[in-house]
Amino acid sequence: MTSIKLSIPNKNKSALFAELKTANVAFDKLYSGDRSDRQPVHTVYGGANLFKYNLTDKLGKSALKTFKTYAPNPAIFGEVFDMEADLAAKVYVKVQQKLEREAVEDFRIDFEDGFGNRSNHEEDETAKRTALETAKGMEEGTLPPFIGIRIKPFTEEMKERGLRTLDIFISTLAEATGGKLPNNFVVMLPKVSIPEQVSALVGFFEILEEVLSLPKNSLKMELMVETTQAVMDIEGTNPLYRFIKASKGRCIATHFGTYDYTASCGITAKYQEMNHPVCDFAHHMTKVALAHTGIWLSDGATNTMPIGPHRGENLTEAQKQENTETVHRAWKKGYDHIRHSLWNGYYQGWDLNPAQLPMRYAAVYAFFLEDLDATIERLKTFVDKAARATLIGDVFDDAATGQGLLNYFLKGVNCGAISEEEALQTGLTLKEIRSRSFKKILENRS
Repeated sequence: MTSIKLSIPNKNKSALFAELKTANVAFDKLYSGDRSDRQPVHTVYGGANLFKYNLTDKLGKSALKTFKTYAPNPAIFGEVFDMEADLAAKVYVKVQQKLEREAVEDFRIDFEDGFGNRSNHEEDETAKRTALETAKGMEEGTLPPFIGIRIKPFTEEMKERGLRTLDIFISTLAEATGGKLPNNFVVMLPKVSIPEQVSALVGFFEILEEVLSLPKNSLKMELMVETTQAVMDIEGTNPLYRFIKASKGRCIATHFGTYDYTASCGITAKYQEMNHPVCDFAHHMTKVALAHTGIWLSDGATNTMPIGPHRGENLTEAQKQENTETVHRAWKKGYDHIRHSLWNGYYQGWDLNPAQLPMRYAAVYAFFLEDLDATIERLKTFVDKAARATLIGDVFDDAATGQGLLNYFLKGVNCGAISEEEALQTGLTLKEIRSRSFKKILENRS
């Protein structure tokens, strides 16, 4: 064997690699990757004045009634959402089962836009009442898997009101529950424009945890991206990671505010839609700024409600038809918006009315199920050939695509569109899918 000549002494190599290791470890800590735990597919925002301990059960029943009324069978369902018959049949069953089992995944008790500016006395009393209703929901087991409150923003005008509502709600809840919070409880801070607003909320969290004997770091937050300054600051840089850093590990997600953001961009009311190009710009900026940091991203809402104009029991056939056309038109519009969000890599969004829930699950489930068989085959073949480039049909897979295929199943299983049995047809275990790393899967198998 011929000798190999090396010019770099080991001591020099070790010194250089020591510096590089420090930087690599710091980078890996900063970009730890997407979280594999369950992310809700939506958040329902409801005015705090309407919240009760069993509200989400009522919302589910209302959503199911709307579904059965306006999509009484898979054929009509398929026509509304422009699905082929076989796909419509599969999605229809899954949507009905979801509405019967768990129609609302996440709920935000809203003290901001959904509540409005009311007297201090009324907001105080509402904060106290909703905290007690939340405590009762915990006791009765009627809360959704994820829940939280949205307070008013920490602007100069609203900061006192936002903090007071937070204090009353958490203090009342802690007293009623013996210091326990609901599972996956978060506080939403809207209209964030500077890191100091986030830092202030963290400081108040720390005080509340100490005074109320709550576990350290138990209070988590989400941030609203709904101002142009949250996407691009005066220096021409994206400030979002500075917001996350200011949260000291407490921020778990950012939510996009479609209508505040489009308004701040000067878009007129007629064109304030989720798929407007200014929204796409904000989405891409947010996604690039926070990619692989473990922060969940949520899109906004469609504000066209699928509610017919005619109410009552004794409607004429013409009135019933008009109601049906109105609901179907609004469903399809919202469905297309949600599909646009999913296409952009936003797997969560807002819903504002129970009548929107059928279109939410129709869009999410169809997105993952329409190519399920082909994607199972692609990933199975890719794994079997140990990441060697493979031609499947007319699609050429490379290593990056392997990771994309894995992401598809991770997201699909997480949201309930793909069953565990279906995912296992890829030849991977659930543990491997939830490892999030195609590279590690191949390394472990080799």
